[in-house]
Amino acid sequence: MKSEFKTKLIQHILNKKNGEKGFTLIELLVVIIIIGILAAIALPSFLNQASKARQSEAKTYVGSMNRSQQAYYLEKQQFAPNLQTLAVGIALKTENYGYGVVRNGGKAAAGVLQSVNTFGTPIPSTATAGTGTTSDTLVGSASAPVKGYTGGVNVATPSGSTEATTLAALCEAALAPVNSGNSTDSASGTDRFVLFATNSAPTCQSASTTTGFVAIQ
Repeated sequence: MKSEFKTKLIQHILNKKNGEKGFTLIELLVVIIIIGILAAIALPSFLNQASKARQSEAKTYVGSMNRSQQAYYLEKQQFAPNLQTLAVGIALKTENYGYGVVRNGGKAAAGVLQSVNTFGTPIPSTATAGTGTTSDTLVGSASAPVKGYTGGVNVATPSGSTEATTLAALCEAALAPVNSGNSTDSASGTDRFVLFATNSAPTCQSASTTTGFVAIQ
């Protein structure tokens, strides 16, 4: 039955019983069944909105880490190796996500493309802060109901330009880990998430529809 019809049926039953002592058992059962159906239809939408609200945290934080890395590079000519050094005011672990940084080559590494990955890992089972030049370590939960997020920043000289600059990408996992999506582990190998280049911005790794990532910024 359509929702509009169900609503009208309930209203009809309520109007019919005005001035009477109460409902018959059948009418009461009909009302309960209709309310149950409406609740079943609304529940998935409610749960989806709840997941999106939790995911907005990771989307915001990973984007902030990207921008902070770009600012850090302007000052230091290299990227911060971990969240502690980046000093962006984001906790290593929250209720729904773990956050961290993996640097790929510093300014002392001659001939190496300078780049850095940022992570929003769903409900991490491991969240270890890096110190000194050591990167953070995050291992996500395979049963997490929220999507993973990852970002990348690299130094590149865009085609048609003679000046190097920092370029960034923000990527969202195609699916949540509980739906066979990527758990976005920082230790899994950064090329699984973001691809870097010397003449363009990083690109999200979308090798497959289930474990790949989609660019959102």
